[in-house]
Amino acid sequence: MYMENGKTANLPKLFVAGDSTAASYSGERYPMMGWGQVINYYLHGVCVVNLAQCGRSSKSFIDEGWFAIVEREIQPGDYLLAQFGHNDEKSQDPSRYTEPETTFPEYLSRYISLAREHGAHPVLITPVARRKFEDGRLVNTHGAYPDTIRALAWREQVPCVDLTALSMELMEKMGEESSKTLFTKVQPKEYPGYPEGHDDDTHFCQKGALEIAALVGGEMKKLFPGAF
Repeated sequence: MYMENGKTANLPKLFVAGDSTAASYSGERYPMMGWGQVINYYLHGVCVVNLAQCGRSSKSFIDEGWFAIVEREIQPGDYLLAQFGHNDEKSQDPSRYTEPETTFPEYLSRYISLAREHGAHPVLITPVARRKFEDGRLVNTHGAYPDTIRALAWREQVPCVDLTALSMELMEKMGEESSKTLFTKVQPKEYPGYPEGHDDDTHFCQKGALEIAALVGGEMKKLFPGAF
């Protein structure tokens, strides 16, 4: 499943390549939403093509053919936003795992090259933070992956949205209890799609998706003044 918003032939496209934190969800999964599902509220003058898929890493997104859709459709002046890391970390799954110092930047470099080869704008995005507090402080659960993205962006002179840092700052400011309101936490039978309830510190509810999308949108406007 992927979602295209604001389809207009004359508008540049903004492709979102990523995982479940950015993915679009059907109504049966409400209130769960990904930030890519609502980024069109904050970035105007583009047609958003949200290709982010649940469970994908920088590697499996390519291997399963989603990358090929971007390759087929992307045009000069378009944007390619790539946010990976959550599933690249899963060392028990060779179909998704990438090593942070070697294969991870190698796969991400393919997204950069694809955009540049088509005259489009590549943008790297560090993985959005999970909500994990220890002794009242939010913990970075992504290990070396955010630093790898930052280093690759610097080395390749690619725009980078440091969503790890921005989302951690947001959650720390909200605090351990209030930050729960960003995530999909529902009681049994509260919503039809969750008869047994759901307690999630990774996937956003509508409020959280909008908050994270606002962070991404704000940074994109800084990186590309006047574009949105």
